[in-house]
Amino acid sequence: MKMDKKKLKIYLIWTFAIAWVLQVIGSIFSLQGNSLMFTLVLSVSMYAPFFGTLLARVPLQGMGLKPKLKGNLKYFAAAWLLPAVFTALGAVLYFIIFPDRLDLTGMYIREAGGEGVIQQLEAEGLTLSVYMAISVISAPMYAPWINMFFALGEEVGWRGAMDPMLRDYFGKAKGSIIGGMIWGAWHWPVMIIAGYEYGKGYWGEPILGMVLFCLFAVVAGTLLDYLYEKTDCIWAPALAHGAINGVCSVPMLFLNTAYSNQLTIGPLPIGFISMIPMMIVAAIVLWQQKKQEEK
Repeated sequence: MKMDKKKLKIYLIWTFAIAWVLQVIGSIFSLQGNSLMFTLVLSVSMYAPFFGTLLARVPLQGMGLKPKLKGNLKYFAAAWLLPAVFTALGAVLYFIIFPDRLDLTGMYIREAGGEGVIQQLEAEGLTLSVYMAISVISAPMYAPWINMFFALGEEVGWRGAMDPMLRDYFGKAKGSIIGGMIWGAWHWPVMIIAGYEYGKGYWGEPILGMVLFCLFAVVAGTLLDYLYEKTDCIWAPALAHGAINGVCSVPMLFLNTAYSNQLTIGPLPIGFISMIPMMIVAAIVLWQQKKQEEK
């Protein structure tokens, strides 16, 4: 897709305007303690890039909206399972470096859900250990396929509309980096107001979180770009995006809550240390793309 500066500008204006308004509204619900409305509004905001694509009149044809499984099964398998692998490796690295932060007693569930959650689990015949095990297994198994349909709203805009223009104009490596930074900045209002991603009260708030999440978006975006390029099907990055959203918070189940205000370090993959495994792979992809462009 050739770079169309006018379409790109219109796309970005609408994508950010719609999402930021919804993020502010959702954040207000969050501050009022209405988590259900917060989640609902944020889910709708994920379709802002899709609406931006339509309003900028970027054609949907050619984005690979029709699933293309033939010859792409290994990439879809990677999209489904690798986010869980990266999340697990990052969490293991974090807890190896900070073993005192590992908690296997379900402290996070107790503090986040209160006694009501414990009583509900007991009524269903579940212990905290069993619930944690079920969460660890279910998050990478079926959550990616459900989340994929919400992530599609973003991926049509980021991977389908914006990134091809950026990569055509700046080159694959630089285009992916710029696209990732834009994607990261798109999350800023809900991060600043509601403490989304890193919470509140962490060192360097909110600047450190804003910068670090842009780094994560560059890293994750590079891999999603790669999947899209290899499959020519928007469902591949949508599945990977859904998988990231599905497994990202799982390491919180094992975190000593005394350190829950230090998520910029880990154990979630958006923390710097826990991001390292994914960062290494993304760096290899960018390096290979850069070398190909120099030939």
